[in-house]
Amino acid sequence: MPPTGCSGQPAAHRPQASRVLLGLALGLSASLPLAGCGSVSSVRNLVVGPPSPYLSGFIGNVVADEPVAALAGRDVLARGGNAADAAVAVGMALSVTLPSRASLGSGGACLAYRAGSGRSPEAFLFTPVAGTAPAGQDSRPASVPMTARGLFLMQARYGSVSFDELVKPAARLARSGITVSRALADDVAAVKGPLMGDPNARTIFAPGGKPIAAGDQLSQQDLANSLDRIALAGVGDLYTGVLWQQFTDGAAIAGGGLSRADLRNSVPAQSAALTVDAGPDRVAFLPPPADGGLGAAAAFRAGQSGDESGSLANGVVAAWRASHPGAVNGGDYAAEAQALVDRPSAGGSLGRLPASTSFTVVDRNGGAVACALTMDNLFGTGRIAGDTGIVLAASPARFPKPLLASSIAWNPTSGSFRAAVAGSGQNDAAIAVAAATSRALHGSPPSPVTETGRVNAIVCARGLPGDQSACTATTDPRGSGLATRSD
Repeated sequence: MPPTGCSGQPAAHRPQASRVLLGLALGLSASLPLAGCGSVSSVRNLVVGPPSPYLSGFIGNVVADEPVAALAGRDVLARGGNAADAAVAVGMALSVTLPSRASLGSGGACLAYRAGSGRSPEAFLFTPVAGTAPAGQDSRPASVPMTARGLFLMQARYGSVSFDELVKPAARLARSGITVSRALADDVAAVKGPLMGDPNARTIFAPGGKPIAAGDQLSQQDLANSLDRIALAGVGDLYTGVLWQQFTDGAAIAGGGLSRADLRNSVPAQSAALTVDAGPDRVAFLPPPADGGLGAAAAFRAGQSGDESGSLANGVVAAWRASHPGAVNGGDYAAEAQALVDRPSAGGSLGRLPASTSFTVVDRNGGAVACALTMDNLFGTGRIAGDTGIVLAASPARFPKPLLASSIAWNPTSGSFRAAVAGSGQNDAAIAVAAATSRALHGSPPSPVTETGRVNAIVCARGLPGDQSACTATTDPRGSGLATRSD
């Protein structure tokens, strides 16, 4: 959120600044100048920028699978930041509070919408990318870290403040320490055997030899240094700078199979979303290679015709994966994927898929972001990239791709926001998003609809801008997330 006196002008309306920052993030020009669950009380440590008054009244909503990360996003909204700004704060905070599913080494995808713009939501795709370096004898192939670049690209297009100010809260959390949430503790318990096999991971997640549990204190000094570096030198430092060298050297020692060229050359993509008409409203879904969005869109469309088969979502994804095994960020899949949405046909099944996490944000003006992030495996490779403190995500060449699914519904006539849904839960993520989106547009709460599917949802029944009193935020009660209050 901007300091007092900031105009709050969207990044899309600041072309010169956007070009400089985007060049840094993508590592295109080293010559460009550098751009400058805890308790609710812990939000005091999440101040973005110089002290400024909190806004009063309706500020929007944040829903995430980990409470402290949700509070980081809420603090940005409370100080005047928009949905894209808050989404970055949530994503970067998750690298500290839930690194089992969303470290700086992770990947993912987001939808973003600016209310009243007359434009459909857009997708930002930064799904995991496999490394190309030769694997050693003790290898655990890692994914290229894509999340920081992906969030930067989205915020450069839709945000309103300097990116570095949105990274600083995460750095403070890593340095001062957090209270371990049930979500993180459960993930540590699930994989504590292989995770403790890495000495760096053991130092962080089992200080004193005992794995961390809910309620313990956790500080991550090396990760704080890495986040400070990103805030100071820009996102590009992770892909072409000093942090780039530290990360790739550490990944090599950890058997990650990543080269410096892998980081330099792997970039996120901005793409049109898949869309489905829903009466007077329209719904946008993530497009491939975030193919959980494809499954959710196909299932949502079929549900409009009365077919509520949960197998349809995964069947469409299985057929897509069989015919597009090399789908990558930036590929031209829009027409073919939209055709599958309009005429869905199941084709096969999916095996056991990796875990993910999700979050949704809506600001006071109806701007919205819905994201899904993944490590391609709980704690990814289970190893840390040297002294960066960054948990290495697992390579998609070794593990099957997760279902990354989210949706944003809006009214194209008024331009008002209606609903944002993001899902996780491995094999049930896509059908959970489809069902929750349908329920939201029919006036029902997006309650749990599958055994393992989880959703984080925000619904404004009468649109936003409009009747903000009709906006509700929901996180799955079977998880340990948080839906923040609107005011």
